[in-house]
Parts: sequence; C-alpha cells; structure tokens
Amino acid sequence: MSRLGGPEIIIILVVLLLLFGAKKLPDLARSLGSSAKEFRKGVEEGMTDDDDNSSGSEKDAESQPSTDGTSDEVSPPSSDS
Repeated sequence: MSRLGGPEIIIILVVLLLLFGAKKLPDLARSLGSSAKEFRKGVEEGMTDDDDNSSGSEKDAESQPSTDGTSDEVSPPSSDS
C-alpha cells in the first residue's frame, strides 16, 4: 500500500474544509490532539500498572478485599411468608 503524497493530503484537507467549514477545523484539530494525548497517557499508565501487578504476587491480589462494594459471599434468601 502506498503512502499519502502531497496531492492526496491537499484533497483531503479541501474535503474537510468543505464539510466542516473554516471555523470548526481548528477546534476539531485541537480536540483530536488532546484526545490523542489522553490516549497515550492512558496507555502509559496501563503499561506501568501492568508492570506493578506482574512484580507482586497473585496471593496479595486475592487476599485484598474488593473495593467496589460487592461481596463474594452469597446471602440466604429472605423469607417473606
């Protein structure tokens, strides 16, 4: 597959200009850049979290209580008779 050259990029920019208008393009580019920045930040945090989890033992993770408020224990059904 060939790469995009100069004429192809110009055509794409003209189409974007026609679709969104001159006022919206800077806002779209800014939001796209900030989204890409947040995505990279999340990937890097995920990589460091994976490194931290792989260095610890699995027993430590199993012995910690859940923090989401759920319980592994099943309560008996209530008798409403």
